[in-house]
Amino acid sequence: MNTQLLHARQAKYALYAASYILIVLAILVVANVLADRHNKSFDTTSNKRYSLSEQTAKIVKGLKQPATITYYNQSGKFSQAKDELDQYANLSPKVQVRYVDPDKSPELAADVRGKPYGTTVVQIGDRKEEAKSLTEEGITGAFIRDLKTSVRTVCFMEGSGEHRIEDTDRSGYSRFKELLGRDGYEAKSVNLVTKAEVPSDCTVLVVAGPDADYQLPEVDAIRKFVEDGGRALVLLDPPLRMGRVEIADNEALSMVLETWGIAPQKNLILDLNPIGQLAGLGPQVALVTSYDSHAIVNDMKRRATGFPLVRSLETKNGDKTTVQKLFGSSDSSLATKKLNSPAIDPADPKNIKGPLTIAAAGTYNTGKENSQGRFVVVGSSSWAANNFIGFNGNRDLALNTINWLASDEDLISIRPKDRDDRRITLTQAQIRWLTISSQFLLPLLIVVGGMAVWWRRR
Repeated sequence: MNTQLLHARQAKYALYAASYILIVLAILVVANVLADRHNKSFDTTSNKRYSLSEQTAKIVKGLKQPATITYYNQSGKFSQAKDELDQYANLSPKVQVRYVDPDKSPELAADVRGKPYGTTVVQIGDRKEEAKSLTEEGITGAFIRDLKTSVRTVCFMEGSGEHRIEDTDRSGYSRFKELLGRDGYEAKSVNLVTKAEVPSDCTVLVVAGPDADYQLPEVDAIRKFVEDGGRALVLLDPPLRMGRVEIADNEALSMVLETWGIAPQKNLILDLNPIGQLAGLGPQVALVTSYDSHAIVNDMKRRATGFPLVRSLETKNGDKTTVQKLFGSSDSSLATKKLNSPAIDPADPKNIKGPLTIAAAGTYNTGKENSQGRFVVVGSSSWAANNFIGFNGNRDLALNTINWLASDEDLISIRPKDRDDRRITLTQAQIRWLTISSQFLLPLLIVVGGMAVWWRRR
């Protein structure tokens, strides 16, 4: 009887064990199937360096037709691209990634014959664009060029002391030009002194901080361009008279802006916000951490921007214009009209207390169907220069502004982030202390702790 009970109990336990094993196997199979169909990853790095940006996600998720990313390399090197390219496939079922070995399948590599290993091509419909690099900026740039069929040109005015897109020094705009290229724009310089007419191929006209007065024909050309449905970004610095720095009033251009509803003030904003001081900024740099509601800045709620040597603006709607404030200075800022000396007294009763408007955007009703002039005015130009465009959100603000002016609202977002340099630099004394503590002090502490435990238990 006991033997029968023992066998029955053993059979029951064996059945339980088999059931548990089958259940565990079923769970593992289902988990693997779900993991394969719904690939999810989590990026815990501080700046999300292993995640695709909001701009990339917006573009890929908004695809209206299938896209194919083809990576051409030797079979053993496919893994070099897999982590990056699989992120695009995970964003949308419309994206397919192909890996082609030109040596093994030359018939599939006709498009890249003569190109180096590692070439990546993005195809959407009939359009094919080669990625400039195997990075998010390179691949997303190829998506943008595929989607934008028309050539869009950003024209920068020159001839009156403006920032120049060819200059690579601190005050130049060469970095701005490079960033525009990544968004699929062409950038060129135009001179309205020789011919007072904005070229017909200019999608956006940029007035980048002239330090000399524009002549009336130039100003009339700018006005006519916008009022005929053109787009303009005007970066107008305060008329400083400090030492060798002398910036003209540009009264004629200011008058046109005022007729559109944006009046530049002859003052200099000083920002006494302690947050700016913690960021290493002086009072001559206005730190902006909050924004109004507009397509240009809606995606920038968690990013700060900085504006060196900035003036304030006054805004109002006009008969044919609608103007919106984009952002302003902090509550702890003030504006001084003393523009001829660096010695400025924050306690001067003549100062105007903040917050003060720094940037505004407007539209001009041309009266024509499907034709609307657009303009953005910022009271500073140095914020987009090479030495400052990389500050926090300045790059995104500059590109978002061009996107809105060019009616490319689908590109407005936060761009791929530069990777932080997180290397730790140690002095020789710190290296010695680290070596001693890790190789001698910590092992000695463990030994002493072990001996103490042994002594208490013996």
